[in-house]
Amino acid sequence: MDLPRSVISASWQRSLAANVDPDLHTAPTVFAADELSDLRERHPLHPSLPTLRETLLGFAEEAKHIMIVADAQGHILWCEGSHDTRGSAEDVGLAEGTRWSEDAAGTNGMGTALAVNSAVTVHSAEHLVRTYHHWTCAASPIRDPDTGTTIGVVDLSGPIETVHPSMVALVSASARLAESEMLARMHAQDEELRARNMRHLMALRGEPGALLSPTGRVVAVEPYGLLPSRVDVSSGRVVLPDGREAVLEPLAQGYLLRVPRQRHVRRSVLSLSFLLPEPKVVLDGREVPISLRHAEILSALTLDGRLSADQLALRLYGERGNPTTVRAELHRLRAQLGPDVLATRPYRLTADVEADFLAVRTALRDGDVPLAASRYRGSLLRRSEAPVVRDERDDLATGVRKAVLSRGDANALWTFTQTDSGEHDVEALEQLVRLLPPDDVRLAIATARLRRLSQDD
Repeated sequence: MDLPRSVISASWQRSLAANVDPDLHTAPTVFAADELSDLRERHPLHPSLPTLRETLLGFAEEAKHIMIVADAQGHILWCEGSHDTRGSAEDVGLAEGTRWSEDAAGTNGMGTALAVNSAVTVHSAEHLVRTYHHWTCAASPIRDPDTGTTIGVVDLSGPIETVHPSMVALVSASARLAESEMLARMHAQDEELRARNMRHLMALRGEPGALLSPTGRVVAVEPYGLLPSRVDVSSGRVVLPDGREAVLEPLAQGYLLRVPRQRHVRRSVLSLSFLLPEPKVVLDGREVPISLRHAEILSALTLDGRLSADQLALRLYGERGNPTTVRAELHRLRAQLGPDVLATRPYRLTADVEADFLAVRTALRDGDVPLAASRYRGSLLRRSEAPVVRDERDDLATGVRKAVLSRGDANALWTFTQTDSGEHDVEALEQLVRLLPPDDVRLAIATARLRRLSQDD
């Protein structure tokens, strides 16, 4: 005996878990005939009925099948086609007003297509309920091009002796055609919304704003890049990615979103001293206790700006990095610093950052060797093994060393040799000894250290 297809086996399991009886005689009736008219009129697939009929009804009549259109919950709203087949279908509850979701009628074309959100064929004994074993059906979900959600399903059903291998391809094509028509209507509505309401956007006179569709899709925006492609309009309150709150004003066909000009809010100042033996963080003049892992996160965000959890995991742990672990650390760090300092999606620092390692970088870039040497107080987070920190640590140490050696400045060399990066640097100490005058007290110290290093060798 052949095993059922995986899509059918999974559907049986879902149906049985919902306590569907395989000996069920008919699908349940949910809506009476006098309730259907209003449901059909309000359903978003109502304008697509002529297209579905033109595509499917000719085949359905010839093959003694019926065309069924149901909503996203599996309620049959339209059932058309072969007169004789419709009569047989009504005997098993395959009629308008009945519910054919898997939890109501078991494995079937409409219900299973909705459950897996994909086109399916259910043939004969693949139906969980034995009453339907004399039927075959092919169904495809239809998605709203505006929201991307499934709004219904189109189905061809008929007796098993009239099954045709092209059924599933035909219903899939008809579903895509209906979606294309809905997309064209959506674009036309967008044009109408812009034509009728662009004056409201222009009237903002430079104040940031946008025109939104009734579902929150951005139809026009000023300035460009202010918003993502869609805004949640369910609560009437919109918070932009940068934390500003916007105002929604209803229009005849959608919304006007505007961002009131706000008084300048002073940004927090985050000071990072990571070239010390132990990292130090000061937020708005207040020292914040910091762990090494959190210091590594702050280093990565300072160096690279906007990062996802996956990108941070790679920078902190390498290929073995786990984004889940990073998210947990970021959650704790954000609770410590505050949401106005560490933002999400993507993760980024929104305070003004003053970092000692950035100061060294800037001084090296500007060719200010004395300043770079004075700001470089040691290796960046010297106990860290995070790849992003190791790379920056090596770059800084190499850059400062090369700069002080090429400059030939005794003071800069002395400062460098007091750090953990330069205290064992024989070349730097030899040059320092040559440059220091005989009466400089630092000469004896440098000479003694150079002698010890030579003896160690």
